[in-house]
Amino acid sequence: MAEEEKVTAQPEQDVPAAEPAPPETSPEPAKADGKAEEKAEEKAEGKPRRKDKKEAEKLKEELEKAKADLAALNDRYLRLRAEYDNFRKRTEREKAAIYDDATAAAVTDILMVADNLERALALEACSAEDMRKGVEMVHSQMETSLAKLKVTAIGEVGETFDPSVHSAVSHIEDENLGENVVSAVYQKGYRRNDKVIRPAMVQVAN
Repeated sequence: MAEEEKVTAQPEQDVPAAEPAPPETSPEPAKADGKAEEKAEEKAEGKPRRKDKKEAEKLKEELEKAKADLAALNDRYLRLRAEYDNFRKRTEREKAAIYDDATAAAVTDILMVADNLERALALEACSAEDMRKGVEMVHSQMETSLAKLKVTAIGEVGETFDPSVHSAVSHIEDENLGENVVSAVYQKGYRRNDKVIRPAMVQVAN
């Protein structure tokens, strides 16, 4: 008992205080935050880049389509131009053929008159009366040929002067005639339908 009490009675020794543990720190927080920011920036930049790429691809597609449309329109234009050129040439040929046919038909009728004139000139001896009858026959035949071509004579004494069908070459004063009346016809005019081929050469009174 005495020994136990003696042991317990020994003065308590100072126990060195435990050193405070260093504060817990996360491993390299700054670096982790930097990487996160970089990733965020890359992600933020990635969207506009992808958008720009899509827009560029879309514009490229539209450009290719526009080129194709232009090529198609150019081909169509060239085809239409060739067709129009062929149509113009064909029309000119047809018009020339129509003109040639019409001229040939007109000349055919006039040639009959020319034949009769040659026959009249071939006669060595004939009376004045026979010559007159021959000229009258040729004149009648000429009128028939002109009628077939729908050509009619214009210009008669007593008509009212009309500058669209008459050409006045002289003027006289005559109390027996009215004003602007054709008093003489020096050369008959001709017209086909409503088209004047040659105006009549006339003398106008008053």
